[in-house]
Amino acid sequence: MTRTVTGDERGRTTARVGTAETRQGDAGRPDPASGTRRAGIRRALRIASRPEHWRRGPVLASSALLLGLIMLLHAEIPNRIGNVGSLVETLLPWFGLFIPVLLAASLRRRSASAVAALLLPLTVWLNLFGGLLGDKSQPGGDLTLVSHNVGADNPDPVGTARALAASGAQVLALEELTEQARGTYEKELAKAYPHHTVQGTVGLWSKLPLSDTRPVDIAQDVGPLADSKPVDVKLAYNRALRTTVATDQGPLAVYVAHLGSVRLNPRAGFWTESRDRNAQALGEAVAAERNERVVLLGDLNGTMDDRAFDAITSQLRSAQTAAGDGFGFSWPARFPVARIDQILVRGVQPRSSWVLPATGSDHLPVAARIS
Repeated sequence: MTRTVTGDERGRTTARVGTAETRQGDAGRPDPASGTRRAGIRRALRIASRPEHWRRGPVLASSALLLGLIMLLHAEIPNRIGNVGSLVETLLPWFGLFIPVLLAASLRRRSASAVAALLLPLTVWLNLFGGLLGDKSQPGGDLTLVSHNVGADNPDPVGTARALAASGAQVLALEELTEQARGTYEKELAKAYPHHTVQGTVGLWSKLPLSDTRPVDIAQDVGPLADSKPVDVKLAYNRALRTTVATDQGPLAVYVAHLGSVRLNPRAGFWTESRDRNAQALGEAVAAERNERVVLLGDLNGTMDDRAFDAITSQLRSAQTAAGDGFGFSWPARFPVARIDQILVRGVQPRSSWVLPATGSDHLPVAARIS
């Protein structure tokens, strides 16, 4: 028996066949993005296979190797002239910006040797700072700490105090307190923090009881004359304190410090003499601390890559490095380029570390949660 095919059925069959052919055609058509990648790889292989491309760009290749060696051997750069070594270590993370610049120049010059040389600085930079690119924070923790250089020229100490109180920190360290602003901070923080101490230009506010509070002399000379300075001279301008915070898990020794400033000028270079003496004295004070659990909060006027802090970093570790998200730059507040405000710990576990929003200060507050 013969079946007559209607026009509608014939149209549907034709449509199905057309659709199948279209799909087959799409499947056979190359993906533009994939083709671009393959073309780029073939071009790179062609460049690498030509001897003249390896001879191009000797200056670029030398620059890439020099960049890698500076980062790799930064600890060997001497400080004898203008503290160049410390300056390089302070700016060390930013050396990574030269890598894409040199890469773009190398590709434009079609220099295979320069591209290959860039593997050295790239590997070194990732080894030094690659661990800071991800978020290492973890949930939980027993105590939230905040440290902030409130700024002697802060035009809004009331707003700064209220913002810090709203952070929810149990322990709050302030640096660069002036006599004029001290009363403002004491008044605004009194309700949230029933316990506090101010020693010179640094202070600590706490929701938990404090005990064994004393100033720490970090302005002392380091060397044979250290013991010859009168006590009243040593403590005339105090920039550090030590206290014990009574937590539910036991006593916690807390240090608050504001180390000396640094200067960069054509004559003296990177001037750090005062800060370096302070760092050495503070390291000695921490070394003498008997409590196993220690926290150091403060404006240290330097990054922890700087060799000047070896006496401190050999005993304490950075909460930002251990449990932060990114580099955590804190200064200057408008465009942070360095992490000079620190939360360093020993005998406790950092769970998270972050930077708080800007206040009226030229520094950003830094925070950490520990267990």
